[in-house]
Amino acid sequence: MKRMSRIGAILSFFFCLLIIPVDLYAIEAVDILTGYLNAPLDTKDDYEVIPLMVGLNFDLKPLTSRIGIQPKGRFNFVLEPFFNIVSAPDTNIEVGSNFLFKYTFPLTERFQPYLKVGAGVLYMSQHTKEQSTQYNFLPQAGGGLNFFIRDDVALICEYRYRHLSNCSFKTPNAGIDADMILGGISFFFE
Repeated sequence: MKRMSRIGAILSFFFCLLIIPVDLYAIEAVDILTGYLNAPLDTKDDYEVIPLMVGLNFDLKPLTSRIGIQPKGRFNFVLEPFFNIVSAPDTNIEVGSNFLFKYTFPLTERFQPYLKVGAGVLYMSQHTKEQSTQYNFLPQAGGGLNFFIRDDVALICEYRYRHLSNCSFKTPNAGIDADMILGGISFFFE
């Protein structure tokens, strides 16, 4: 029962992160991302994934301006649901959502680098020696570049480091550390 209450508290926290920005702030952009994820496993196999993600970028400037912070760049909360295809060691899936903060530096009108940091939750159908559960958490961080091809459309190139872990709810919990290379397109609404 104690484990279920911890899971409920964590899921409630992520639900609050989802509801507050959706209700109060406008969607600034939608990202469509795919790429390649690779992580070595203890069994000498690699954990290989083809990510398929949609990022909903919510403008946080109304919040930062209320507390007296005026960032020069764009500051977003990103809700990023995903359906990932696991190609190795066996064909499987990952389903879940990431909850990220993204800061974009206005380098030029065409080139705008950014940083992302946050966490996510997922269900993975792949059984691994490293993880005892299929429900896991995804702390992650990365950086990327928007290359604007029009005022409202940008190509995306991104690197992200991702750690997959069940947060010590059950052993083993060795974690799976992965490098992710992503590419895609972003549609801006402002």
